[in-house]
Amino acid sequence: MTKTILVILVSKRKDAAGAVQKSLTEYGCIIKTRLGIHDGVANGCSDSGLILLELAGAKPKQKALAGALAKISGVTVKTVSLSVK
Repeated sequence: MTKTILVILVSKRKDAAGAVQKSLTEYGCIIKTRLGIHDGVANGCSDSGLILLELAGAKPKQKALAGALAKISGVTVKTVSLSVK
């Protein structure tokens, strides 16, 4: 069994959040788990954030999601595949 994790670093959350959310919604059927992390503090929030996605479904759709996100300015995407032995 192979698990596919998409790691998304958003360097300008305020600028990119709408486009990122649009892509996540478009490919929502292949997202099994979603975890969003950002440095929030009492007086404000960080403008960067990290999103971790566990993906399911066909590999071409997974690649299409990664490609759509990578086209967004200020967004870096890495795919991690882990095999259970």
